[in-house]
Amino acid sequence: MRIQTKLVLALGALFALVAFLAILSGIYINRLSADTKNILVANYNSVSYSREMLLALDEGIQSPHIQQKFEVQLKRQKENITEPNELEATDRVNADFERIKNGPADSFLTRQIRKDLADIMLLNMQAIQRKSAIAGKTADKAIVWIAVSGTLCFIIAFTLLLNLPGAISNPIKTLTSSIRSITSKNYSQRIYYDKPDEFGDMAKAFNTMAQKLEEYNNSNLARLMNEKQRIETLINNIHEPVIGLDESKKVIFINEEAARITNTQPTEVLGKPVQDLAVSNDLIRMLIRDFFEPVTAHEPLKIYADNKESYFDKAIIPISIVPTGETETQHLGDVIFLKNITPFKELDYAKTNFIATVSHELKTPISSIKMSAQLLENNRIGNLNPEQKELVESIQEDAARLLKITSELLNVTQLESGKLQLQPILCRPEELIQKALQINETAAASRNIHIQVQLPADLPFLNVDADKTAWIFSNLISNAIRYSHENSPVVVTVAASKEEVLFSVKDHGQGIAPFYLDKIFDRYFRIPGSKKEGTGLGLSISKELIEAQGGSIGVHSEFGAGTEFIVTLPVANNN
Repeated sequence: MRIQTKLVLALGALFALVAFLAILSGIYINRLSADTKNILVANYNSVSYSREMLLALDEGIQSPHIQQKFEVQLKRQKENITEPNELEATDRVNADFERIKNGPADSFLTRQIRKDLADIMLLNMQAIQRKSAIAGKTADKAIVWIAVSGTLCFIIAFTLLLNLPGAISNPIKTLTSSIRSITSKNYSQRIYYDKPDEFGDMAKAFNTMAQKLEEYNNSNLARLMNEKQRIETLINNIHEPVIGLDESKKVIFINEEAARITNTQPTEVLGKPVQDLAVSNDLIRMLIRDFFEPVTAHEPLKIYADNKESYFDKAIIPISIVPTGETETQHLGDVIFLKNITPFKELDYAKTNFIATVSHELKTPISSIKMSAQLLENNRIGNLNPEQKELVESIQEDAARLLKITSELLNVTQLESGKLQLQPILCRPEELIQKALQINETAAASRNIHIQVQLPADLPFLNVDADKTAWIFSNLISNAIRYSHENSPVVVTVAASKEEVLFSVKDHGQGIAPFYLDKIFDRYFRIPGSKKEGTGLGLSISKELIEAQGGSIGVHSEFGAGTEFIVTLPVANNN
């Protein structure tokens, strides 16, 4: 039987029983109402009329007023004859009343009327009892029929409650489970449901689909195996270490280069959780650290390989797909890729050594040139004419600029090689600012630039390298002077909190275009089109020195309105 037919029959039978129960209840309620109404309207009224007439007799029938009252009640009784023999009794009362009006003192007639009224009351009381019994039987019959109908409705509803949800949901659950098996590539899954209904048709259609998928899968298995071997060969021929992990962090492939530097064999690690391998292999533990710890800035990995120290850049590539017909991304695993950057490191090391050597060798003769130019200005050696003085000043400026360039290059090489040593001491922020201002005092005066300093009292101590930090502020103030318009102010502000001291150097020059702000701290970067001298190293060195001391440096600039550099340094420990 079809599911739709089952539902129609079950729900139709339940509806019919509920309708029958409602009609039956209405019928018996109407019957009970009619029986009760008959008792109240007919018999009760007759008893009431007879009672009023008896009261009139007790009050004295001789009085015309009482006789009129008696006659009114007698008239009502005549109109309310409902029981057998009630008419005869009423006629007797009427006849006796007519006679008693002519002889009010006749006590026999009074007793006769009382007897007739008692007969009327008795007849109606018996009728009330009889009709009450009928109403009781009607009520009992109604209770029985309603109970039977309600029981049948309950049985049908309870049967539907027990069987109908399961009859619908169980095949759906079976179908859902089988579909999930199919999505997991278990194409041998079948649904065994042979009932002649809609679910049976669905099961047949599902089994046909699963069979075709299984045939398709088997027909492509050989091709898939060839593709797998091709990919494995490709991975093994990559000259960089590559390790593949599945979604549960088990090793699914490792090429020969990765096995060589990790000192493992592919057969020993394939299919094993990488966490277990990391317990006994320090290099693997270092490679998978990013999976279990917060990711920080990556430094090149230094690994002993090829009988020397080699450097590798690590990249973890997550593999995710969106399965067909779904919307959520499914994570399939990760690939750990190591790129050998040892040749680049060696070139960088050679470059650093070359720059350091050249800068060091140039620093001494440049200093000598500068000193010689200063001696030429001494009048004891001889007087110079204006043209010669101009040449000497030009020599001094060029020598100073070259000396600054060589100093910056030396600082860069020391930072790159890690040989730059910081010597932190306790010092006050105002001392650092005053030292930087003294260095730039002449440059500011030459361009008629007024440096406004805002220094609050009682600034906390800093634990920094005083010379290098003063050099940083001097470099920032020097840049502000060079890039400011003549006769414009440069504002130096210092503010302190409980944990850090904030330094601000603000100029009112041209400013920096927004698309250059993220490159301003890069080495050798200079804004295109800038005619100001410089190497593009000052801000890069400043940033590294500030961060090495636990601080930070940032820039805010509005193109056409000026630039503000902000430096924060931590307050020295109270101890």
